[in-house]
Amino acid sequence: MILGDLIKEYRIENSLSLRDFAKKCGLSHTYISALEKNIDPRTGKPIAPTLDTVKYISKGMNISIENILKILDDEQEFKLKENAPKYNPESALVFIYGTIPAGIPMEMIEDILDTEEISVDMLRGGKQYFGLRVRGNSMFPDYLDGDTLILEKVEDCENGQDCVVMVNGNDGTFKRVFKNENGIILQPLNPEFAPMVYTNEQIEKLPIKIIGKVVELRRKK
Repeated sequence: MILGDLIKEYRIENSLSLRDFAKKCGLSHTYISALEKNIDPRTGKPIAPTLDTVKYISKGMNISIENILKILDDEQEFKLKENAPKYNPESALVFIYGTIPAGIPMEMIEDILDTEEISVDMLRGGKQYFGLRVRGNSMFPDYLDGDTLILEKVEDCENGQDCVVMVNGNDGTFKRVFKNENGIILQPLNPEFAPMVYTNEQIEKLPIKIIGKVVELRRKK
């Protein structure tokens, strides 16, 4: 038995959804899904979790790490991650994506670059989060190429919030959002880039969909 099989068996026996079990562990439900499928979405190969992951799973199942390792067979591979964050029962993990393709559920996205920790308090009220790595300089100077964004999954936002927005069949675009009676403006912060303006009709037909708003910026020094 591998870790994903153990998780699925536990969920079924305890009538837990992916999201419910993920909350118990403090892990992303997309990562739990990847473990159960035993596919690393970054490589397409069998997933090799870190021992830190086992600590999170141990917390969710209320089973000791030692007992989990005894259950797993020799087919289960683990990897050592340099500088991996230490287990913290007060934190949860979110996936950091390189791109957010339109029309694809996040648990199916393969462009996963890394993970980041957030406080479990942020999950209260059923809130969900994902991460995005900034590419380019359209949001300079507030956001730099390579910055990591922590975003709350939302379908709407207030004027002036910085959001990831799906536009037609393209990847998600990261812009400051302004709405008015005529439509929506996706405003870059860098004056070298033109705003993206859409009418109410285009919002419905293309469509234009807000999928996340920035709640935290993380920048490597």
